[in-house]
Amino acid sequence: MNKTELVEVVASKAEITKVEAQKVVTATLDAIVGGIVKDGKVILPGFGTFETRARSARTGRNPRTGEKIKIAATKAPAFKAGKGMKDAVAKKKK
Repeated sequence: MNKTELVEVVASKAEITKVEAQKVVTATLDAIVGGIVKDGKVILPGFGTFETRARSARTGRNPRTGEKIKIAATKAPAFKAGKGMKDAVAKKKK
């Protein structure tokens, strides 16, 4: 599912226009990103947790030349699914 399809589903389920659903989806995603940047973590019980994780500096290889390169330490976004989502995904269709 891509963002356009998500907007269509939200519009249908919430019985609102696609334009309004687009605003809702965009605002929700912006709020999640803003929360991660500000607090480092956004917790949505039953759905999951968005957070930042530190990646330490390391040595890698350039795949073209085989030359060793230094990869700087950085922070990366991560998602951990909550129990509700795990249960929904694991549930088998009958």
